[in-house]
Amino acid sequence: MEVDLTRLPDTDPIRAYRYRDGIYAGDLVTAALVHLDFFTWLAEHPSDLPAICRQFGFAATRPADVMMTLFAANGFVRSEDGMFHVTESGREALTAGSPWSLAPYYASLKDRPVTMDYLKVLATGKPAKWGSYDAGDWHKLMEDDAFARLFTTAMDCRGVLLGPAMAQKLDLSRFTRLVDIGGGSGIYACSLVANASHLSAVVFDQASVERIARRRVAELGYADRVEVVAGDMFRDPLPDDCDLHLFSNVLHDWDEPEVRELLAVSYRALKPGGMLILHDAFINADKTGPLPVAEYSAMLMHSTQGKCYSVGEYEALLTEAGFHTFTCQDTAADRGVMTALKS
Repeated sequence: MEVDLTRLPDTDPIRAYRYRDGIYAGDLVTAALVHLDFFTWLAEHPSDLPAICRQFGFAATRPADVMMTLFAANGFVRSEDGMFHVTESGREALTAGSPWSLAPYYASLKDRPVTMDYLKVLATGKPAKWGSYDAGDWHKLMEDDAFARLFTTAMDCRGVLLGPAMAQKLDLSRFTRLVDIGGGSGIYACSLVANASHLSAVVFDQASVERIARRRVAELGYADRVEVVAGDMFRDPLPDDCDLHLFSNVLHDWDEPEVRELLAVSYRALKPGGMLILHDAFINADKTGPLPVAEYSAMLMHSTQGKCYSVGEYEALLTEAGFHTFTCQDTAADRGVMTALKS
């Protein structure tokens, strides 16, 4: 099927995206409500995130942060000066002793595999298996050619919408060459060059993805403007001739130390005066939503080493790396695009 990366669909597929992206959120609520009786304890002991982790034996703050962001986005809890409190609606629906408690209603779901996975992820800080794959977590599975092909194809199909929606929000008129870091099939690099006729690009991703990207770029008709290079973004140098860098749906797969490292790698390689583009799903600055993004973050926390980061978290990390002058705007399907400049 021919793909036109300069146009968007006539209808809004947001409901179909949200069913998939938020499919694990209910299991995280179930784990906290039924297995941990979390809301009953928090109602009696308003606490900050470290205290919550100590009480329940959570090994890392990342999964707990995702959990609390989801609960805040649902209105189950609120945060005041770093302390979490159960809201009135949370007390009525989710605490033991309330005549309206839904804990018995959720109890029949307590043995669902993903619900049980969340108990392990919270306890260890390590991701669970990806979907029905028993071989390991997503990061390890991507080293396998067959899985890399399956996953990259899955992500490519959403990029046919998300890529053009991102491209149409950006003014790239003063930039000439892009490197799409962890660029997968190349759909996002192709979307940007399709909407900026002066732009050329490099897709930079691991060896298991290179052949897939090269074929897809050719299918889309951009092989003359989009190069594909195999490399490890943590170990291998990025191309040094690019004044535009892109991380599209990449940083959300990693914990904060790795995100910090990748931003530093980008800053060093980006030409002076260049721009970094972050295309992702963003939590708002006070971590109260948006709810669909908080639900998507629950899936990422389950299956990867990452989460959806807040705009405030990204600004702090970008500033630390040396970037400045941030912009952020919505694109499509609960995603957005954030930019930062290098002096």
